Amino acid sequence: MAQVSLKGSERIDDLQRAGLKIIQDPGRFCFGMDAVLLSYFAKAADGARVLDLGTGTGILPILMSAKTGAAHLTGLEIQAESAEMAARSVLMNDLTDRVSIVEGDIKEAGRLFPRASFDVITCNPPYLQGDHGILNPGDAKAIARHEMLCTLEDVIRESEILLKPGGHFYMVHRPFRLSEIMCTMHDHHLEPKRMRLVYPMIDREPNMVLIEGVRGANVRITVEKPLILQNADGSYTEEVRELYGF
Repeated sequence: MAQVSLKGSERIDDLQRAGLKIIQDPGRFCFGMDAVLLSYFAKAADGARVLDLGTGTGILPILMSAKTGAAHLTGLEIQAESAEMAARSVLMNDLTDRVSIVEGDIKEAGRLFPRASFDVITCNPPYLQGDHGILNPGDAKAIARHEMLCTLEDVIRESEILLKPGGHFYMVHRPFRLSEIMCTMHDHHLEPKRMRLVYPMIDREPNMVLIEGVRGANVRITVEKPLILQNADGSYTEEVRELYGF
């Protein structure tokens, strides 16, 4: 593992998988369970080329480098500080031959990369519409949570451009926007094919949805069994413990 320098309040966290570690800055943004769940919901065949839109810390390409036989994984990130930090995590894990971090805007992704050049696209986008109540529009946490720099439409439109025919699109989002998600994916020929709702506990409403679309596929979706995160006593369920490597 290569030696890298840390800046300010950055720290190195153990990802509990294949000896991987990641640099994070609590003052900016730290990845959450949604990113981990997406990394295990997404699939990439051996030799695949994968793009993660809005990669942030680089968590998805780094985790998927251990989980899949993808030939190359690229993370696109608009915030310069986050992109630079993610690149240091790639270097630290000796992944520079398989993982690249590119600084750029999701809204311009179709011009940053060749058309139809990826087999798989992943995205953990901002969930909340607009920027109402945001005091600092440049705040990294606000940008990660609110559609300030890109919208759901931007993510899905650019994914249609960049995916090969038959390519797979994977996203984690919030159930309250599921109707919009389905319609937008269908309009951009990323037909929803697989979906799994995530519940914090068995007696609560779902707070996440994992969804897979295929470019140019026929209309038919499989709804998988619910994923329950915690038992009644607050402990993680066996499935979640396995995902986290506990």
